[in-house]
Amino acid sequence: QVQLVESGGGLVQPGGSLRLSCAAAGLTFSSSLMKWYRQAPGKDREFVAHISSSGGGTYVADSVKGRFTISKDDAQNTVWLQMNSLKPEDTAMYYCYAAQYGREYWGKGTLVTVSS
Repeated sequence: QVQLVESGGGLVQPGGSLRLSCAAAGLTFSSSLMKWYRQAPGKDREFVAHISSSGGGTYVADSVKGRFTISKDDAQNTVWLQMNSLKPEDTAMYYCYAAQYGREYWGKGTLVTVSS
């Protein structure tokens, strides 16, 4: 059974940083495409970042470019989202996503609130 468990969310002031983690179980992590999405209150879920199965290819949405970085460690079965220079508009539930062998998996999310 595949499980994705996010952690690291919380309340942070504008301009601050957080690092989200997604621990995966039941996946062949090195063969999985991993992504982060977010959903703000009253809005649709939106793509934030992805990292290829090899780890050599990363991409982030324009809205977070230059501020957010995605990385992973296959040995730890973990993917991270480093978020710097946070803005109030980054407030959202952040979800981890995995795709492997034609199947998709989601975590339950971790809440990030950016507020003074």
